[in-house]
Amino acid sequence: MTGNMKALRKMHSGPGLEMQQVKIPAIKGNEVLIQVRKRAICGTDLHIYKWDEWSQNRIKPPVTTGHEFYGEIVEAGADVRHYKVGDLVTAEMHVVCHQCFQCRTGNAHLCENVVILGVDGDGCFADYIAVPESNLWRVPKGIDPEWAAIYDPFGNAVHTVMAGATVGKTFLILGGGPIGIAAIPVCKAAGASLVLLSEVMPFRQELAGKMGADRVIDPSRENVEEIVRAATDGQGVDVVLEMSGHPAAIAQGFRSIRKNGRYSLLGIPAKPLSLDLARDVIFPGITVQGINGRRMYDTWYQMDALLVSGKVDLAPLITHRFPMQDFKRAFEIGLSGNAGKIILE
Repeated sequence: MTGNMKALRKMHSGPGLEMQQVKIPAIKGNEVLIQVRKRAICGTDLHIYKWDEWSQNRIKPPVTTGHEFYGEIVEAGADVRHYKVGDLVTAEMHVVCHQCFQCRTGNAHLCENVVILGVDGDGCFADYIAVPESNLWRVPKGIDPEWAAIYDPFGNAVHTVMAGATVGKTFLILGGGPIGIAAIPVCKAAGASLVLLSEVMPFRQELAGKMGADRVIDPSRENVEEIVRAATDGQGVDVVLEMSGHPAAIAQGFRSIRKNGRYSLLGIPAKPLSLDLARDVIFPGITVQGINGRRMYDTWYQMDALLVSGKVDLAPLITHRFPMQDFKRAFEIGLSGNAGKIILE
């Protein structure tokens, strides 16, 4: 396919994005061209929009941003075997090498040579995107297209929850951003006996309640540790899911977990922080896990199963919808924190 398309691009160093007219991508033999129908704004996109320190060290303009989407295949390369024109898909946007140690030992989500579309290469905030066949995911029948557009962050939530035992376990989620909130129904579907969530923003507190949290804690005016201990017979929770990256929240997690508990960290701190290993990890026998992205493709099968079975309802998580040309307003709301997932039509 030839011609031009609209694309939302980071054109230079500094805050903001620009809507540009660019050429429709030419696909390689192992790629498909997808007409994008739905896009979602991610926390990473907000970092790029703000042009914070992480973005300054990672992003090399010009680049089309965005990595959460749903669309239809409109062209397939000569080497594509398992997908065809007309298929409705989303995609894992971490393009991996398939050759490094991590890829060849079942941990491709930790590929040493990964290229992330929308970060390192052109992404989905455009009319069309080119994606390798190996990264495609066929959307099951009956799945809401908006849910399909947020498989990426939903996968982060699923991966974090499922990184250890879940049945009968008590959970504390630290941070009520979209991924933290998405983790609530996943915990419930996976057999959790109690799901607590700590979040300071009223909008997100209300949204966490809608998504099924047993108790939402406001750390700005409530003692998180006291509430957790009271709810767990003084033991602390079995599992802490850290989704905020905030140093105070991370420290709170260690004060709220029982001995021999699981501490899974997905949130990314802005700066290095200190940790008392003896007190917080070694003596209480805590298992600390770093969680990066989604397991390729174990997590994707889990996502399908949770959504197709009806065990998880993502509808309340999607709070705003905008046409792509209104991206400035969409990003303003995203940066305010008064939103769940924001869809760009």
